[in-house]
Amino acid sequence: MIFSAIGDTPYNIMLLLHILTAMAAFAPAFVHPVLGAQMKADGMADRPKVFGYMATNAQRIYGSSLIVTGLLGFGVAGMSDDVLSMSDGWLAAAFIIWVAMNGILHAVIRPSEKAIAAGEGGEANERKLAIAGMAITALLVVQLYLMVWKPGA
Repeated sequence: MIFSAIGDTPYNIMLLLHILTAMAAFAPAFVHPVLGAQMKADGMADRPKVFGYMATNAQRIYGSSLIVTGLLGFGVAGMSDDVLSMSDGWLAAAFIIWVAMNGILHAVIRPSEKAIAAGEGGEANERKLAIAGMAITALLVVQLYLMVWKPGA
């Protein structure tokens, strides 16, 4: 028995929450690189403090949102039983990408932000942060492609 079907109110609520949490999860991928460059160019003295806030928010807001985004995505797929199946290649690939994005955020981005906040290895951590930010953004683009076009479905 399906809880809901595509287009029903519970499905639309789940889809809306999935999209909203994704927006919250990926906002820093677009904002933080610009903010970091602006702070560096301005020689901002409190720059490490701001990176501390970024690291804290990476755990509290962005990381939590990314996890919830994936879980809601599974809910959306589960509510689409007649149309979607976890055995669909694009959906399996989306799951793998979601796991990779979580790994990048929690194992590279947040620790790099924390290190910069603590004044440790500035240039090396900033380089890691930039590369990880580009990687997570590229994975987001691939993820969006998979969800919009559903190749092989």
